[in-house]
Amino acid sequence: MTLLSFEDFLKVDMRVGRIIEAEDFPEAKKPAYKLKVDFGPSMGIKQSSAQITTTYSKEELPGRLVVAVTNFPPKQIGPFISEVLVLGIVLDDGRVPLLTVDEDVPLGLRIS
Repeated sequence: MTLLSFEDFLKVDMRVGRIIEAEDFPEAKKPAYKLKVDFGPSMGIKQSSAQITTTYSKEELPGRLVVAVTNFPPKQIGPFISEVLVLGIVLDDGRVPLLTVDEDVPLGLRIS
């Protein structure tokens, strides 16, 4: 494990967003969804790829508040550009529960 300074932690921009759309991503090497996540007026809508198909159906994802890293550079995943990294917990059985927010808060708020 690499230790980070508090200053390093502050460089990671994690924000709350709301999933507004989830669709299949058949071109991905591992089963995944293409997500559209709304981060509010300051950041707008960003897209992400998430390997969460064994944990969630695409129909149950819209409306969920999630936590995402928003300041990684965009990443090309096949024909898709992922702009943010939606965070989850990788379990031993391969499922990935998302890090969520349990209170309706303004979109785009920074996680600290």
